[in-house]
Amino acid sequence: MQTNNAKNFQFLPPRWDAGVTRAARAAARIFVRLGWPANVLTVLSLAAAAAGGLLFALGLPFPASMAILVCGILDGLDGKVAAATGTATAFGAFLDSTLDRYAEAFLFLGLAVRFRGRWILWLTLAALVGSFMVSYTRARAESLGFDGRAGLMRRPERFLLLGLAAFIGALAAVFDEAMIAALGVIALFSNITAVQRAARVRSAEKAARRAKEPPHG
Repeated sequence: MQTNNAKNFQFLPPRWDAGVTRAARAAARIFVRLGWPANVLTVLSLAAAAAGGLLFALGLPFPASMAILVCGILDGLDGKVAAATGTATAFGAFLDSTLDRYAEAFLFLGLAVRFRGRWILWLTLAALVGSFMVSYTRARAESLGFDGRAGLMRRPERFLLLGLAAFIGALAAVFDEAMIAALGVIALFSNITAVQRAARVRSAEKAARRAKEPPHG
């Protein structure tokens, strides 16, 4: 696999990632002892996202934020459980990635129902398209043998922004304003992330070609 060693800028600092990873591993051990298969956690994560989307559509942002929290936790645990139990499979990884896309779709569609007939609907759709392009560009880059993880607006950042906007918006009675801000950031930076990944692949391919060229002289 060709990789690009340029600094990978992101909203969440590496220390955050490391801390979340340690916490996820510790939590995963609990589910391992309970005997819960990783694929069950994947499906439950999808169910939590579907509930979050429905709660958004019904105008219940606070419970929707709790559903997003549950979804994010379970999504971070399934892979750890699979690794800890030695049950990681290609199909499990495929199922996880596929259901992740459905999970995001449910959340954004719930918001689309909430904002139907208003200009914010277009912002919601832009965020949805950008989120899917982030996932697609990573999958396509990695299928070609390149590192596709670069970029500012990865899935954890998107979920964090949606959850925080719903939580703060519900508590402060400013849901529309908070969600407009979150969706605007997601729409802008997720599409920038897709462009970043395309640029990284182009740069990595050029570097690989130069490495194969015979020395001159």
